[in-house]
Amino acid sequence: MAFESLTERLQQAMSKLRKKGKVSEADVKEMMREIRLALLEADVNLQVVKDFTKRVRERAVGAEVLDSLSPAQQIVKIVDEELTKTLGSETVELNKSPKIPTVIMMVGLQGAGKTTFAGKLAKHLMKTENARPLMIAGDVYRPAAIDQLKVLGQQLDVPVFDMGTDVSPVEIVRQGMAVAREKKNDYVLIDTAGRLHIDEALMDELKQIKEIAEPNEILLVVDAMTGQDAVNVADSFNQQLGITGVVITKLDGDTRGGAALSIRSVTGAPIKFIGSGEKLTDLEIFHPDRMSSRILGMGDMLTLIEKAQQDYDEKKAEELAQKMRENSFDFNDFIEQLDQVMGMGPIEDLLKMIPGMNQMPGIENVKVDPKDVERKKAMVYSMTPAEREDPDLLNPSRRRRIAAGSGNSVVEVNRMIKQFKESRKMMQQMSKGDMNIPGMDQMFGGGVKGKLGKMAMNRMVKKNKKKKKKKK
Repeated sequence: MAFESLTERLQQAMSKLRKKGKVSEADVKEMMREIRLALLEADVNLQVVKDFTKRVRERAVGAEVLDSLSPAQQIVKIVDEELTKTLGSETVELNKSPKIPTVIMMVGLQGAGKTTFAGKLAKHLMKTENARPLMIAGDVYRPAAIDQLKVLGQQLDVPVFDMGTDVSPVEIVRQGMAVAREKKNDYVLIDTAGRLHIDEALMDELKQIKEIAEPNEILLVVDAMTGQDAVNVADSFNQQLGITGVVITKLDGDTRGGAALSIRSVTGAPIKFIGSGEKLTDLEIFHPDRMSSRILGMGDMLTLIEKAQQDYDEKKAEELAQKMRENSFDFNDFIEQLDQVMGMGPIEDLLKMIPGMNQMPGIENVKVDPKDVERKKAMVYSMTPAEREDPDLLNPSRRRRIAAGSGNSVVEVNRMIKQFKESRKMMQQMSKGDMNIPGMDQMFGGGVKGKLGKMAMNRMVKKNKKKKKKKK
């Protein structure tokens, strides 16, 4: 993620406090200096940094904090709350029209990822709302922009309205809107043109499209890799068009993430989505509190759970839980779980969503090579059905046969079987509620009872309760 260096710096600044029994104003001042430098290095807007550090300092030096039993944890909580506030406090959903279609207009500079985002949003709406979107190809200037949108439409089975490159975007949108009303599409996603910089011609065109389409949402798509300039772009588009939300793309790249921390404060427009990869599934709803937790290294269990819920079949999950309790988890289940977990995204990103996991020594070096997963699967596929169901049958001669059949060494086969047995043992312990597992103490910042782990877990429980109340 883009915030790795910022997370590391903030953690270093706050870890000094955690080691102290009592905290003085001088300690807080030193921590705030470190935090200020960390934010500025992450390319956060200077005024945003000043406002944030001022709010944290004022709250952190209060008598009730410094005189409390655990001032360090109180200050971590204050930093978390103020960071959440800077990012926008609450999750802001898409503005929807009371009557169809809901019109969403994508704007931004060339190369920000508007076209790809249109495809991702279409997929998201189809999956979450069973929606029937129509995409309008309004970018007639960028070479292959229309073709790119058509390819995305074919992949998703979503209609794309276009009139080629010789018709003005304003006329394309006018006729596209008429088609959407006729076909009763419930969403219209308008992909507009961008420029390498903001100019008068671009804004005039976008204003005309806005007048014709009367969009419920004007989403500004900004590239996280542009850093501080993304904030200036957002401010300019907001002043001239009145944007209703922001989408930050390429947060998976080698970026410092400062734009995400600055845009809400500078423009007042909420961040609604973040893009974290090239795949059409690499789109997340932006939750300020969850992002704050990630930045502070407190994990993001809610997003991890949601990812699991999206990709896991409930019936299969219950069958798996039963197998864990009975210790009958076999290699067939192992393969199924490998496929499910790999489908949720890179393992290293999932691990960092677990509270305190980023404090585990060497976690930054954890990389799971998809080829290694394929090698493990090849070993399992080289087993007989009986061997997959009963790992105890795997004697040395059978292991040599599996190694030869899968193109691996016997050492690699032995290692995989050992990993499988250790995983099965750990899952059985966890299914019985036994969390006394080697490594868990460090992972949760001092055990599952550790305050950092508890803080993140309590937040997760509260959020789930709120969700259930809303549903009722």
